[in-house]
Amino acid sequence: MRLVPLALILLWFAPAAMAAAPPAVAAPAASAAPAPAPAGSVGPSLADIQTFTRVFELVRQAYVDPVDDHTLMQSAITGMLAGLDPHSEFLTRRGLDQLDEDTSGRYGGLGIEVAQVNGQLRIIAPIDGTPAARAGMLPGDVILGINGKAVDPDALNAALDQLRGAPGTTITLSVLHPQASKPVDLTLTRERIQIASVHSRLLQPGYAYLRISQFQDDTVAELTRQIEALQKKDGPLQGAVLDLRSNPGGLVTAAVGVADDFLDGGTIVSTRGRLKQADMTFAAQGGGDLLKGAPLVVLVDNGTASAAEIVAGALKDNRRAVLMGRRTFGKGSVQTVLPLPGGEAVKLTTARYYTPDGGSIQARGIEPDIRLADATVRLDRGPQLIQREADLPNHLAGDASAGSAQGGEGKLAGDDYWLSEALHVVQGLAVARAATAERPAVRKR
Repeated sequence: MRLVPLALILLWFAPAAMAAAPPAVAAPAASAAPAPAPAGSVGPSLADIQTFTRVFELVRQAYVDPVDDHTLMQSAITGMLAGLDPHSEFLTRRGLDQLDEDTSGRYGGLGIEVAQVNGQLRIIAPIDGTPAARAGMLPGDVILGINGKAVDPDALNAALDQLRGAPGTTITLSVLHPQASKPVDLTLTRERIQIASVHSRLLQPGYAYLRISQFQDDTVAELTRQIEALQKKDGPLQGAVLDLRSNPGGLVTAAVGVADDFLDGGTIVSTRGRLKQADMTFAAQGGGDLLKGAPLVVLVDNGTASAAEIVAGALKDNRRAVLMGRRTFGKGSVQTVLPLPGGEAVKLTTARYYTPDGGSIQARGIEPDIRLADATVRLDRGPQLIQREADLPNHLAGDASAGSAQGGEGKLAGDDYWLSEALHVVQGLAVARAATAERPAVRKR
């Protein structure tokens, strides 16, 4: 992200100081300066000012250790914003530098998205291919301790700062997994996190797997390039599975662009707030659906958040895709970064965002069309009955062209049950689409 002299709207999931995945940032707002307070508003009362001043003097005079005035004022500002909601905060120069690193997808850390929830550090999602993902960290994990010291609920920003660090340095986290009764200690080595946000491959001839791990500034171009490469090599796609599981968000402009890649038209997302400039609408206006109407299934789970929910909501409400999985996280508020003198800034919640059908997902999430259970498939390799000619010993070979990928489906189900189910659904939709296209028109007499 380039910090231009404009206010920046963000769809953020967690504080900028996190050692996690990039936050979700949207397009520039119209003005760098905060708008005037609404007519009729009044400032703090004299009694409140006197109370604040008295508390300030008491801390200066009686706190066990000396605290300078600047530190006290910074703490007061931090506390004022933290008391509003989990996403508003005061950004120091260092925080803005981390924001720049986050949106570029390159930083030193562990590769996890962390939220401050009820005085705890809760993992929203580990990012694919990072130290956190390889260590087995899961959405919903709670970090109880760092390097042998318990996480202080009153100093969560300081704990978040510890998660980042120079590549090659180690850190030990005490982590409580969901439904576990005891924490486990995980020792991780920090890396230079440089995340490729898009991965793709063919699941079967004609059926693509498109994985977006987060939304960053090159995501739209990379997704377009990879889809075009698949179709150039193997011909038009008959269907695709878009995997947004454990995607914590990213740049909202990238999310809008990704949704636009699969839509011929229609609203993608809108935002509404108290101030008029917070009311915005984003609509599909690109070059049309890259899949040319081929069926699309989107996989979501409780780690699908923020900008990822924009894509899921847009494709669902525009009836472009079938959503499968589990209800999404439900982060539907918009944050605006307002610059301050001296290179600091305020990140303030200024609006909620709404899906094309007008629904807010804040604290509710998006319900999938088809819910999937947490299930694993065990492949039985025991003795099998003879079920077809090909099972008989010394059977005659058939035409080579009649062969198909047998056994791959079972392996896919064993590796990723949800993806296997999504492939079955998209194949069924493709068969129905082909049958509809081939059906002769019926003339009315």
